[in-house]
Amino acid sequence: MRKWMPLLAVCLGTFMLLVDVTIVSVALPQMTDSLDASFSALQWVVDIYVLVLAALLMALGSLSDLVGARRVYLAGLAVFALSSLACGLAGNSEILIAARGVQGLGAAAMFATNTALLASNYHGRDRGVAFGMWGAVNGAAAAAGPILGGLLTQHLDWRWIFLVNLPVAALALYIGGRYLSASATRSDRRIDLPGTIGFTLVATLLIFGLLHAGEDGWGDGRTLALFGGSALALVLFILVERGRRDPMLDLRLMRTPSFATLMTGAVVFSAAAFANLVFVSVWAQSVLGFSPVKAGLILMPFSAMSFLAAGLAGRFLGSVPPQYPIGGGLLLIGVGSFLEMSLTGTSGWTALLAGFLVAGVGVGIASPVLASAALAAAPPDRMGMAGGAANTFRQLGFALGIPAVGTILSGVVATKLTDSGLFGRADDQADLVTGGQSANVLASVPGESRAAAQRVVEDAYAAGLDQVFLAGGILAIVAGVLVLLVVRGSSAQSATDSPPAAADLAKTPEGGIRAV
Repeated sequence: MRKWMPLLAVCLGTFMLLVDVTIVSVALPQMTDSLDASFSALQWVVDIYVLVLAALLMALGSLSDLVGARRVYLAGLAVFALSSLACGLAGNSEILIAARGVQGLGAAAMFATNTALLASNYHGRDRGVAFGMWGAVNGAAAAAGPILGGLLTQHLDWRWIFLVNLPVAALALYIGGRYLSASATRSDRRIDLPGTIGFTLVATLLIFGLLHAGEDGWGDGRTLALFGGSALALVLFILVERGRRDPMLDLRLMRTPSFATLMTGAVVFSAAAFANLVFVSVWAQSVLGFSPVKAGLILMPFSAMSFLAAGLAGRFLGSVPPQYPIGGGLLLIGVGSFLEMSLTGTSGWTALLAGFLVAGVGVGIASPVLASAALAAAPPDRMGMAGGAANTFRQLGFALGIPAVGTILSGVVATKLTDSGLFGRADDQADLVTGGQSANVLASVPGESRAAAQRVVEDAYAAGLDQVFLAGGILAIVAGVLVLLVVRGSSAQSATDSPPAAADLAKTPEGGIRAV
């Protein structure tokens, strides 16, 4: 049992940080009432966490090369715990958003060091088992968030979705401090601060642009300026990275077709599989009238299939070339999204069941293989960077997916409300409906028109979700086909047989290695 304590320490942190990506979804209606928050503010409560997580992953991976993965991981746990406390005590949406950003910093420190810690603590067959279990935790955690969030929100208060992190983080700190082995470091690496700032600016401006597109339209001057600023920041980021000795992301990796396609698949994987879950949960509560617990439980089939398939994939797909589980997983996510398009205004949650089951299997078989496939597609001296890039692009996909889904959904809802003629300022009302405030919107409609207005809201939200599922399904199918056609490699297991730290250290100048 003692030998699996390092795995437990890593998996506790991983589960906690990934659960916090989606755990807020079922609490959004309660947060709106408690904090008097707008729809865009609620999106930032979800998005700022993932944005900071994605932006800092590779920079903190470089820091762990300098000071040791164990130190960075334990420091990340401490930051995550303190910021979770701040989230739970937040008195307004601005403080909550800021605290969620700090939470993302702690999460990035933990996530950036996961693979290095597993690689340095396990060898041979044990390493395969450890990575398989870690992959299963990855597959199940994000989908389990709404279930746990529903239980805590309904039976305690929405603030407990953050406060519950404190005992889990304390346990992980104790086990990690006692059982995690010191990892090798490199004294010749530097943190790419300009690259980190540039990458963060690109993603932030793009997310702001998507949010404003939903509020003001795609042709609005501010929306176009934000998209233009993001494009300019991307050009500057590329120029800066090309001239760096130790770039955050070696752009030569993106010239490798297999690696570039895997990164595209990683973005689509998270955007298509997880971004819609936030709004499905809001739909269940505000349209179907479900409690937070029941809204979380309707995602249980998705969560269960993800966990089961991930466990089996980690155990039996190690010798299979990575393009098949990743490409096949994306295709299944696409098929699942298409099956979910049967939603109508009179549908119950069971209309989503078949799609959840199919998409859950896709998530489960693709998730454990993505990181190791990225390692296998990179040169030996860039394996650590490749693993960090895979995790970064997965989180970036979710960060971009939230505002994209919100924009599609809000646009369809606004059109339906306008066409009905029963609502005043349809755009403003659409934001309220999309954000889970259907009851407040209906309360403003005259009594004799309220029943008809309710049917319009039900039809509008269902139509919006159908468009979201259609867009996600198309993206997943296209990405899956690309992965199957372009990615080439040996077994996914081969990457986990050679730890990134060891591969990097193989080219470290003599005297540049020390254990921390």
